[in-house]
Amino acid sequence: MPNVPPWMWMVFWAAVLVLLAVDLLAHRGRHGESHRAAIVWSVIWIAAGLLFDVLIWRVLGARAAQEYLAAYFIEKSLSLDNVFVFLVIFRSLAIPPRVQHQVLFLGIFGALVFRALFIFVGAAAMERWGWVSYVFGGILLFTAWRVLREDPSEQSDNKAVRWLAKRLPVTHELHDKSFIVRLADGRRVATPLLLALLGLELTDIVFAVDSVPAAFAITDQTFILYSSNAFAILGLRALYLVLAGTVGQLRYLHYGLAGVLAFAGLKMVLEPWLHVPPMASVLVIVVLIGAAVWASQRARRRDARKESLPAQPRREREA
Repeated sequence: MPNVPPWMWMVFWAAVLVLLAVDLLAHRGRHGESHRAAIVWSVIWIAAGLLFDVLIWRVLGARAAQEYLAAYFIEKSLSLDNVFVFLVIFRSLAIPPRVQHQVLFLGIFGALVFRALFIFVGAAAMERWGWVSYVFGGILLFTAWRVLREDPSEQSDNKAVRWLAKRLPVTHELHDKSFIVRLADGRRVATPLLLALLGLELTDIVFAVDSVPAAFAITDQTFILYSSNAFAILGLRALYLVLAGTVGQLRYLHYGLAGVLAFAGLKMVLEPWLHVPPMASVLVIVVLIGAAVWASQRARRRDARKESLPAQPRREREA
């Protein structure tokens, strides 16, 4: 793969900053967002990520573009786990929709910083110690087993938020959009908004331990890794608003996520003997997530048909 020219990094950071500014200004003062508007914004974010892939293809070649696309699909699919966490945190802390955008915006900004740290440290470690790839593969396989056994849609609270609430002075009342307030006795305490923001950041750090190695299963190029991560993360707010009302209906989604993690783990472990091309990786990811969503929707329709059927007479049930 050709070396990444410095101006590509400049274009990337300029695009990220412009998109963050647009997202902040476009939703300033809004007290909620319609489902249709959230879908439009989600399409815009996905289009931005794919357009950047076109630039990579023109400058760095087809292989780099394919690796970016595969890494983007992995990060986008694994970001669905973040949506579950957003929903649990906001519900457990009773955060109203009118202030959720502020928390999500700051949470995404923090995620960009932490992902950069994970990726650059991980890339340096893999370049120096080749066996690190097997460690990453083992982490992915273990995480796949954990995700397979635990359905995130059944969680009623968040461990990070519960841990923070026990260690920080907290008021349980919202104070408009403030993160810290001064009480009548002079004490400064955290509001539920600060708990939500810290909970999002801590949880994303945990998720980064899973998702970043998954991207390393596709490529070891730092620019491809971080740009694909960044564009996948930038659309999280819109994705959350699109799926917030229906995410509980995706009962089998965690099986698809577990499959993606297991595929990435096996790819890293078996890479010396079995190479999977980037576009084949994209196909595997799409099939795994698509199958999980299809099975979830099929089960939901089946349950809806059962509920709509009239109750059987008592004699027939006893027979």
